[in-house]
Amino acid sequence: MNPTAPTPSLAPYIAPAGTSIGHVHLQVTDLQRALAFYHGLLGFEVMLLAGGQAAFLSAGGYHHHIGLNTWHSEGGRPAQRQGVAGLYHVAILYATRPELAAIVKRLLDAGYPLRGASDHGVSEAIYLDDPDGNGLELYWDRPRADWPTTPTGEFTMYTHALDLPGLLALAS
Repeated sequence: MNPTAPTPSLAPYIAPAGTSIGHVHLQVTDLQRALAFYHGLLGFEVMLLAGGQAAFLSAGGYHHHIGLNTWHSEGGRPAQRQGVAGLYHVAILYATRPELAAIVKRLLDAGYPLRGASDHGVSEAIYLDDPDGNGLELYWDRPRADWPTTPTGEFTMYTHALDLPGLLALAS
């Protein structure tokens, strides 16, 4: 199928409610450096190393949430932020606000640079780049009952400054 061709007339379709994004697979320029970040700093468990060119990492024993490889990128340039199409960021969801606080504290204690921190109403998030310039969002979702709504009851989002001291107060 030609992606620039008009879409054929199809009946409307909505993805099933149980559909989710299962994992992300990133090209990196240095596998050991990427492992130091994703495993050593963020704490993802190495599930499989494949020939020194790929690694599969997990939280909680799943086969993999993050794949890393150097198949076509070893020694290459970092990800480009502007002027090219590509992945904007990968979002890693933490189950609770204290879990997000713990990883943010760990990053700050390690001196790892953050690009931003936002309260979106439905979630709280911090933004950073991995060592190859791939954008990451680390976040937690507020309970649906706490999501902001419009006067007509539809949910809405916003971008306000994150109360970072309030978040870090939850880190143990």
